[in-house]
Amino acid sequence: MSSRQVLLYYAWSRPSETSALLSVIEDRFPAIFELRRLFYPRFELLSDPAAIDQGVAGFLDHIQKPNFAAFVEQAETQTDHPVIQVERVIDDGTVTALDDALIAGVDTIVVISFVSFRTEQKASDTEIEAVRRFLSNPDHLIFVCPHHDIGEAIDVTADKRVERQTAEYLHHGDRASPPRQGFGGFARTLLAGLGVPVENRYGLRPAVAADSSPAPIEAERSLDDLGLLHEVETFNLHPHLPQFERIGEAEGRMDVLARQPIDLTAPPHPFTQEGAHEL
Repeated sequence: MSSRQVLLYYAWSRPSETSALLSVIEDRFPAIFELRRLFYPRFELLSDPAAIDQGVAGFLDHIQKPNFAAFVEQAETQTDHPVIQVERVIDDGTVTALDDALIAGVDTIVVISFVSFRTEQKASDTEIEAVRRFLSNPDHLIFVCPHHDIGEAIDVTADKRVERQTAEYLHHGDRASPPRQGFGGFARTLLAGLGVPVENRYGLRPAVAADSSPAPIEAERSLDDLGLLHEVETFNLHPHLPQFERIGEAEGRMDVLARQPIDLTAPPHPFTQEGAHEL
């Protein structure tokens, strides 16, 4: 890691996310005021409207981005370089594309695709080609993170849709996530353009050990040529971890390095009812 330059790319459109109607509970981030009400008094340190935007913008700045603060600190410590952090579309509509100009001099790219499907963020042909050129250097790495797609229920009646979404909601157990919340459009189009398409489906609750710590992952260490899972025995206990399904040509080109057991003591989920025990 020494001397590497890391780029953390938030692939969202801030104006598209912050302008989401608060009267519509699906397919948007929560607002700060909603989290304060839902989890009182946990977020009361963010309660001053003169200092903290109480809407979705406040959530992006004071909840979402700080989730990556520990990663940024660790990366900067290990590389001796400040991590470059970029939002794809900022408040005034200015777009910073993931193109040659942005990634020049970068060794490692992390794409955080916490982007609502509703905002239709997609990787352009220019961006895909720029990433292809970037990856032509065998020393370069890119991590693409689509996140989850919760509550997708198409071609069913309204009653069946509610039934399906309720089952998923009760399974993951995160009160802050609405019945339907799909993320990752930018990441999915980027991966498809690179020839390794995936579907990010569901939001599954990970299993825990007897002491309530994360259950061990099932790692294919023989496939881990880069040592990405060196000394990694568990993932975290985020309540709605996505299940990634390789589709098309990705089935033959993408290795699965790790699987995380699902909490089978949680309320039943359609995925586990089909016999699946890991994601």
